[in-house]
Amino acid sequence: MQPNIKTCNMDYKETPLQLDGVSEDIYAGFWLRLGSLLLDFIFVIPVTGLMLYFNSLGKDLYFYTVIPGFLFGLWYNIYLPKRYGGTAGKLVAGIKIIRIDGQSIGWKEAVLRHIVLLGLTIFSVILMISCVLMADEETYSSLSWLKQSPYLMSFSPILFTIYTWASNIWVYSEFIVLLTNRRKRAIHDFIAGTVIVKGIYIDRIRAAMNSEYERIATT
Repeated sequence: MQPNIKTCNMDYKETPLQLDGVSEDIYAGFWLRLGSLLLDFIFVIPVTGLMLYFNSLGKDLYFYTVIPGFLFGLWYNIYLPKRYGGTAGKLVAGIKIIRIDGQSIGWKEAVLRHIVLLGLTIFSVILMISCVLMADEETYSSLSWLKQSPYLMSFSPILFTIYTWASNIWVYSEFIVLLTNRRKRAIHDFIAGTVIVKGIYIDRIRAAMNSEYERIATT
């Protein structure tokens, strides 16, 4: 018999705040998540470096690296979490993404978690392409790779400033929200209905939720 959803305690539908017999936090906190982000940065350096190298050879090569770079971002930030429960950095750090009801995430959750950053990425790609179209090939080729990006950005400084502010506001808001709730959920976790937990506790979390469900169903 299903429990009366109007009158019963609904905590069984959300991951527990603690596990019996476990003194440490079962959720991935600020430092653990920051460490996983740094690992992700290290893992994508080769791809990023390769793209920067090709882009430095000529401004027209931007058009040949945009789509591969965009697809790589989708694979890394959406496919990997959906398939394995996290990006490479999260998996190495020993943390995984699950739904708030304890189940594995699907395509919906994977996309929703990344939806804001995806929007910012699309905006930056369109902006950079428009600047590449306005740039002078001879001037661009004469610059070092360190000066090429500032040169392109000089064609639309206001929009790049807006992009930078929007990105910073999003990132800092994410961390603030993460630090102010007991399940350590960032804004994108609330959007997607997910939590990030330490991987070693996933089975125990699900077992505890099933036990709570069974207890409520029989009362």
